[in-house]
Amino acid sequence: MPRVCAFTGKKTVFGRSVARRGKAKYLGGVGLKTTGVSKRSFQPNIQKVKAVVNGSVVRIKVSAKAMRMGLVVKPVKRTWKPEKAKA
Repeated sequence: MPRVCAFTGKKTVFGRSVARRGKAKYLGGVGLKTTGVSKRSFQPNIQKVKAVVNGSVVRIKVSAKAMRMGLVVKPVKRTWKPEKAKA
């Protein structure tokens, strides 16, 4: 299953990590030099939660931001308790 939010569509995006050395010119150095560029990925904060979708409770993958925005409707808590066994 892909790492994608069901509501916002957030997914993994790719970028680069740049390694530099040296001292900045405004601090009195000769400037920063790039010593390496490597690939990296930015992953969204995806959670598996139970939510009400079209009237039924299903487990879906949503981002934490979607939960904070109120896009996820959580199911009601169950209050049923089993009866005590009579001896």
